[in-house]
Amino acid sequence: MRNKKPLGIYLHIPFCVRKCNYCDFLSAPAQEETRRRYVQCLTEEIRQFEAAKEYEVKSVFFGGGTPSILEGKWIAALMEELEKIFSFSEIPEITIECNPGTLTAEKLDHYRKSGINRLSLGLQSADENELKLLGRIHTWEDFYKNYQQARESGFENISVDLMSALPGQTVSSWKRTLEKVLALKPEHISAYSLIIEEGTPFYDWYGAEDEKRRRGLADNGRTVLPSEEEEREMYYDTKRFLTEAGYHRYEISNYAREGYESIHNSGYWLRREYVGFGLGASSQVKNLRCKNTERLEDYLKSDFFKKEVQILTRQEEIEETMYLGLRMMQGVNLQGFQKTFGVRVETLYKETLEKLERQGLLRIKDGCLRLTDSGIDVSNAVMAEFLL
Repeated sequence: MRNKKPLGIYLHIPFCVRKCNYCDFLSAPAQEETRRRYVQCLTEEIRQFEAAKEYEVKSVFFGGGTPSILEGKWIAALMEELEKIFSFSEIPEITIECNPGTLTAEKLDHYRKSGINRLSLGLQSADENELKLLGRIHTWEDFYKNYQQARESGFENISVDLMSALPGQTVSSWKRTLEKVLALKPEHISAYSLIIEEGTPFYDWYGAEDEKRRRGLADNGRTVLPSEEEEREMYYDTKRFLTEAGYHRYEISNYAREGYESIHNSGYWLRREYVGFGLGASSQVKNLRCKNTERLEDYLKSDFFKKEVQILTRQEEIEETMYLGLRMMQGVNLQGFQKTFGVRVETLYKETLEKLERQGLLRIKDGCLRLTDSGIDVSNAVMAEFLL
């Protein structure tokens, strides 16, 4: 085991009950027979992976879409297949994304018995009107019922996804969402601000009128988005509420109780190797990145040939190490950077570091380069400085 490299595994389940108004993920509703055939192809793709003996699996993540839309026995069968092919670490983190309203006690039982030990529940908001505007299929009561079922089933590691700056959302309604979720004491909370993506209904309603949107003006009678000032206040409330409740911020949008940081997602930010199975799934092994087909009809014909194959240059690897590492509160380990790339960060980015430190946006502490609180507030601009 000692000589095996750590690996994260991602399985994409591209199905959902209904597409949400903000969602640009590779997902769509599908009939049960299509879902069944997809699971068969996913199993076949896993079996074709040839380098499994080189790795020790640290984490598995079932993402989507809505993985919990599948029958529990299908998820269990996929886990069984992974265990046949791969070696696992002693206590791997195995997560499945679940949408409230699609979970049942039977599915939770299958998850537990198959080794899944972490749930990621997509709540987004505790406000019924906000949920309707998002196009979510569930209510707060649906979420609460599923959360309690998960606890009763023995799950001791639950993450809740939340989203701020939603249409019709106020600073007060966001506070109420935070308070209701914190009362449940989940182990992990992901709190993202809404990003309006092209190709979504939200983009049709709001995206083309960015200036109006940012000034908080209504557009064509649509529900108004929060102003920049309100969005900023929600951002600060998130940090204050969660910190006071005993969560520590370990990544820009992620908070956890001590010891419950996401191993799988941290692997992406730390650039650990990962393999993706399923429609549109990406993999990165060493400096090779590749992606599966995004055409469902091709995937269901067992087209597992990797598309968009990219060999990362040394410069690209350096850039990714910097802007992904700076998302983490622990920052970029300077000694580790030098060991990997044979050059010191301070040498490569001398002028950039001097400027950003002078502006109070970066600091070096305990051998790591980290964003300051001010740097986190303008993190996108700071990270752009590290593009060579």
